[in-house]
Amino acid sequence: MIHTPTLVAILFIAGTTYLTRVLGYILLKNKTLNNKQRQILEVIPGCVLISVITPYFVKDNPADLIAIFITVLVATRFSLLPTVVISMASAALLRMFLIF
Repeated sequence: MIHTPTLVAILFIAGTTYLTRVLGYILLKNKTLNNKQRQILEVIPGCVLISVITPYFVKDNPADLIAIFITVLVATRFSLLPTVVISMASAALLRMFLIF
C-alpha cells in the first residue's frame, strides 16, 4: 500500500507539471517567439532532467551510479520519454537487487 505522504507528493508533482504545461500554452498563445526564445524553450526539459539526476553523481550508492551510466547511454540513442522510462526502470531494478 502506498503511503499517504507519497501519494500526496506524486499528485502534487503531477499537478504542478500539468499546470506548467497548460500555463505555457495559455501565456504564449498569442505571442510570436524569436529563434533564441524557441531554442531556450527546447532545452528546458533536458535541463530539468539534469537537475534531478545530478545529486546522484555525488552519492556512493552503486545502484544509482550504474543507473546514471545506463541513462547516459540510453539518452544518446533515444528521445526523452524512452530515456526517462528506461532510466526509472533501471534505477528501480538496480536498487532492488543491489542493496548494500
